[in-house]
Amino acid sequence: MAAAAGVPVRVCHQEIVKFDLEIKAAVQDIRDCPGPLSALTELNAAVKEKFRHLRGRIQELEQMAKEQDKETEKQALLQEVENHKKQMLSNQAAWRKANLACKIAIDNSEKDQLLQGGDSLRQRKTTKESLAESASNITESLMGISRMMSQQVQQSEETVQTLANSSRTILEANEEFKSMSGTIQLGRKLITKYNRRELTDKLLIFLALALFFATVLYILKKRLFPFL
Repeated sequence: MAAAAGVPVRVCHQEIVKFDLEIKAAVQDIRDCPGPLSALTELNAAVKEKFRHLRGRIQELEQMAKEQDKETEKQALLQEVENHKKQMLSNQAAWRKANLACKIAIDNSEKDQLLQGGDSLRQRKTTKESLAESASNITESLMGISRMMSQQVQQSEETVQTLANSSRTILEANEEFKSMSGTIQLGRKLITKYNRRELTDKLLIFLALALFFATVLYILKKRLFPFL
């Protein structure tokens, strides 16, 4: 820049440099943006605003160059304007590339999320199928247990019926035993009575025999030994 360009030219030049650096930083932010698209849209809006300011300052610098009295200063400023325009075009190209790269990265990320979501859905579907199969197995097991319990109940009823029949049989046998016990006791009494009578008969027979023999002896004594 020529020394005689003046303070306004230097200030304009400094602002152009400042906006150029800010645009480069913003383009880098776009390139590194992880998403979502709303964040990218906000960054692009900020870059557009910076480009608008930069373009305005370049136009101001170009107007200042045309107003210079000296041809050398005029040409020098116009050359700077041309350089700034080229730099702005370069920044715009970098901006477009950064947008393209960022959108591709966001699209890939969304695809990955969709794939992960699909895997999650498949996993949930598999889990549901597994749960349904488990529930079916549990239902079959419960039905099997129910059938087993029903059989057990039926067997228990049959056992109870058998025990009831056995109980009736035992009661009947007990009644018979009681009746037989009474008969046995009566027979025992009769036997005891017959034994007593037999003893009495034996005593009577013994006494009769003793009396008979005593009578026989007495008669023999009187016949054989009358003098006694």
